[in-house]
Amino acid sequence: MNSRFDGKVAIVTGAGSGIGKAIAWRLAQEGARVVAADISGSEAETAAAFPHAIVPLHCDVSRPEDIDALLSFTEERFGRLDVLYNNAGITGAALRAHEYELEEWDRVMDINVRGAFLAMRGAIRLMLRNGGGNIVNTASVASLISAPGSFAYPPSKGAVIMMTRQAAMEYAREGIRVNAICPGLIRTPILDGAPVGHDVLAQQVPMGRLGEPEEVASLAAFLGSDEAAFITGQGFFIDGGQTSV
Repeated sequence: MNSRFDGKVAIVTGAGSGIGKAIAWRLAQEGARVVAADISGSEAETAAAFPHAIVPLHCDVSRPEDIDALLSFTEERFGRLDVLYNNAGITGAALRAHEYELEEWDRVMDINVRGAFLAMRGAIRLMLRNGGGNIVNTASVASLISAPGSFAYPPSKGAVIMMTRQAAMEYAREGIRVNAICPGLIRTPILDGAPVGHDVLAQQVPMGRLGEPEEVASLAAFLGSDEAAFITGQGFFIDGGQTSV
């Protein structure tokens, strides 16, 4: 494996499982020092695989004080921040609009939108002091196509795409790139709660299979590296052709 991230410092939110864990591991393999942030406690397991490179930190991304602590810890421990992988998110209740309770709507927006904004805001402040950096947000195919019966999730991920574009334009001349990955049906713990099995879900994908977290991590690593130096403000779909149907 190459060393695209030698000397670089990264934060990965939602690093306790699935895509976030795969990204944290990929960055560690490529030379980065990584702060793996999660609310679940599983961030310690993520870090245990690469104790020389990954440091775990408990973080609720919807709480400004937790984000402030995450960024302060990163700066005090490593002196800088080069890449933010803004991955923490939830799907929320599988309900239609008239069935949604306000508390559940707020919970989805607090984590997926407010949390993404808070992490971006704090990271940008550090990156401006350091002369630049990269942000990769995790959106979803649901930012482009609807997900019937899940009213809060698609709007929240649509907001992530627009925050990505807005920040990319605002900071392009200050050395900060901002892009988004838009995964489709990926084999993560989130799918374990689906009302149908993985084999049924795979039938929705033109390639006939689910994606793997490591495949998403490969795209995320590219976007956060200097190889993507002329790419900003974009959302990249990694969905086995799902959105082309």
